[in-house]
Amino acid sequence: MASYESPIREPLILGDKNYKQITTDIVRSTEGVPPKLWFLAITIAGSLAAFYFFCVAWTVYYGIGVWNLNKTVGWAYDITNFVWWVGIGHAGTLISAVLLLFRQKWRTGINRAAEAMTIFAVICAAQFPGIHMGRPWMAFFIFPYPNSRGPLWPNFQSPLMWDVFAISTYFTVSLLFWYSGLLPDFATIRDRSKGKIRKAIYNALSFGWRGEAKHWQRFESLALILAGISTPLVLSVHTIVSFDFATSVIPGWHTTIFPPYFVAGAIFSGFAMVLTLMLITRKVLKLEDYITIAHIEAMNKIILLTGSIVGIAYITELFMAWYSGFIYEWFAFYNRALGPMAWAYWIMMTCNVISPQFFWIKNLRRNLYLTFFLSITVNIGMWFERFVIIVTSLYRDYLPSSWVDYYPSWVEVGIYVGTIGLFFTLFLLFARGFPVIAIAEVKSILKSSGSQARVKQKAKDEATAKGGYSEGLDLSGAHHDVKEN
Repeated sequence: MASYESPIREPLILGDKNYKQITTDIVRSTEGVPPKLWFLAITIAGSLAAFYFFCVAWTVYYGIGVWNLNKTVGWAYDITNFVWWVGIGHAGTLISAVLLLFRQKWRTGINRAAEAMTIFAVICAAQFPGIHMGRPWMAFFIFPYPNSRGPLWPNFQSPLMWDVFAISTYFTVSLLFWYSGLLPDFATIRDRSKGKIRKAIYNALSFGWRGEAKHWQRFESLALILAGISTPLVLSVHTIVSFDFATSVIPGWHTTIFPPYFVAGAIFSGFAMVLTLMLITRKVLKLEDYITIAHIEAMNKIILLTGSIVGIAYITELFMAWYSGFIYEWFAFYNRALGPMAWAYWIMMTCNVISPQFFWIKNLRRNLYLTFFLSITVNIGMWFERFVIIVTSLYRDYLPSSWVDYYPSWVEVGIYVGTIGLFFTLFLLFARGFPVIAIAEVKSILKSSGSQARVKQKAKDEATAKGGYSEGLDLSGAHHDVKEN
């Protein structure tokens, strides 16, 4: 008997779909010649990525002096961008792992692209600590290796050292989770392929998947194991990133609220980026039947929740700075809100605390244009959050003689904008060669969450209420070809 869902829930697959139609719709983006819009987007993103590599080469050749760092603001754009990209990488694993463990069916339309977003965001983030060293060839000091220089890890007490462990573990598990989920879909593309080379490539990528019962059993077991490993990683990675600040003694950083506050903020910004990508993807690739308004509304609810948590954290920070009676802590927060760089603080508050409150209204949660605008607004606000934490805690130090304003150089801006180009280059290549929606998982919910299934269920309920339902009767009058292509 098919699983039953409450009629209150909206269908997650729209239209009169069968299994063959689902395959055709989702695989379509990987076949044939890409549209002109794709070529235009990849050209712009690739140009920005090329500029990124130029700026990195410029930094390595001339040294960190090409940035506008000074003796007061030693961390600026570089670590701001690092924390921002790590935060964006959170939502993919959250959607895939946590929602899988809780058996949330609405994850199936968005988990694949969200997982890919995690991989690409972590790739962008991981480059910044290496660049920030000033001498990237010295990066081997942060890895374990046989040596005769004393301790195995010379700076093991540094939270930046812990970042290496957390992010590398997170990246590895996320990569395995993403790739293992692709195996049945690669096999589907392989079976549809006409050319020998294309068929051979996708056969190799699918590891010879044949869809046997044992394959599916191992596939589902592996998904649950990796989801179980990933769930604590979602919490641990940004907790450890917050330790970069919380374990210091600098006013504005030395606070125990940072770990939960950073995790909530990471999920907040990560879901916003997923929404930005999904709204573009569903329109360009014509996937409105699989990425529905119900998916978008569910994500907006999470953004509202995490945005409210972040807002409470901001207020708590201000209250504790005042209540503590510690003059340096209070000065740091007073200076954030009313000092020379207060504009950054109020941009952060407006984007992160005020803008998500629109989602209390159902019609606004379901408005695509407002959702797209606010998803970008949230990520702007979350970037300014990291900028405010770093710069406004440093540029007014204990010694007024050291006070100096910080503004980035063209090299710093170029590296940041370039990583955005690198991210979108990788995502566009992914959307071209890989199915952006998990075909097998969408098919698994067709009978329970498809719009046609809802029609049948409604007719069944009405007939049962009248006492005239027959188990073998197709009350919708629809007949589908369910042959797997």
